[in-house]
Amino acid sequence: MTHVRQLIFISHPNVVLSPSVPVPQWPLSELGRARMHASLAQPWVPEISAVYCSTEQKAMDGAEILAKHLRLGYTTLHALGENDRSATGFLPPDEFEKVADQFFAQPDTSVRGWETAAAAQARICRAVESISLADDTSGTIAIVSHGAVGTLLYCQLAGEVISRRWDQPPNGGGNFYRFQLAPPQVSAWWAPIDVLHPAASA
Repeated sequence: MTHVRQLIFISHPNVVLSPSVPVPQWPLSELGRARMHASLAQPWVPEISAVYCSTEQKAMDGAEILAKHLRLGYTTLHALGENDRSATGFLPPDEFEKVADQFFAQPDTSVRGWETAAAAQARICRAVESISLADDTSGTIAIVSHGAVGTLLYCQLAGEVISRRWDQPPNGGGNFYRFQLAPPQVSAWWAPIDVLHPAASA
């Protein structure tokens, strides 16, 4: 029987928002770090044999906590980054939410210069597939990345059209789902990393 590779997508938890610091350089906040440490009690953590993340500081911070616990290294990939929002840079929360709504509602349109949702979805899907094909470990692969691209990946895996209805809960990030690529399948919608989910271990 062919072994189906299991993967877990983890969105980084809460960050230090700073209008004066480029968004990719934002670190995890104390709350974010505490939630990431709490995630180490999840029943699927011991299954992990490889950790990957984007090149953004908040994702690397999360990957480092997970990898250190497992006594593993972690691999960074630019293609695992969040949708490119450099055209606007920092936006106040209310304005950001409005633009994010447009981003998901018009996947083929560049909203205010942002990378389109369709392009970001294709990029994250290619990146995850390349990781799965190239990784030579035997356990579960953990990917610490970002909420929007994680939602776009979820939509592809679940056979759903791009929609913000599948976005992660509004809890500051720090959510996960388990999935496989062959055949494409996602176990369930996002769940918080710091709330134990025994059923998600299988």
